[in-house]
Amino acid sequence: MKINYLELQVEDAIKIKEMDASQFVGRAWREVNGERRLVEINYQDPTWPNGFEHHYGNLVKTIDNKGLALGAFDEIGKLVGFITVNAEVFGKKIKYVLLDQLFITLEHRGKGIGKELIKRAAVSSKAFGAEKMFICAGSAEETVAFYRAMGCEMAEEINESLYNEDPRDLQMEYTI
Repeated sequence: MKINYLELQVEDAIKIKEMDASQFVGRAWREVNGERRLVEINYQDPTWPNGFEHHYGNLVKTIDNKGLALGAFDEIGKLVGFITVNAEVFGKKIKYVLLDQLFITLEHRGKGIGKELIKRAAVSSKAFGAEKMFICAGSAEETVAFYRAMGCEMAEEINESLYNEDPRDLQMEYTI
């Protein structure tokens, strides 16, 4: 299967609607008695977490603000995955950029597309002046395992405003 990686334009953003963002979450990382543990939740997330409009809006905002929006297209031109990285650099000791979104459509997960998107995003992140990509990883066991397999570690710095948006997320970093 040949995948083409192309920068997304605002007019491409609507194509994410064709993706299957659903995910079954058997176990997730949760705060239990002051420490993070894997707990069984057995939850089927049938669609986009926080809703399609949230992710569509964030994608358009990233493009409008000159961040990176990179799509993965299959051989017939269907969008099967995308990544966004915001151009704004933040952090007290480390120069971070936010890896805001990474989604692979259900039937194409586990085929190396996410891995390739992250590698390509790292190149753009350097161009933004960053040392690391900051990730608010969803707490699903598989999501965190993917980022760890990519070499991500728990973030050295905690971003309070991102933590307050969803304290269940694991704040991680990817060195570029």
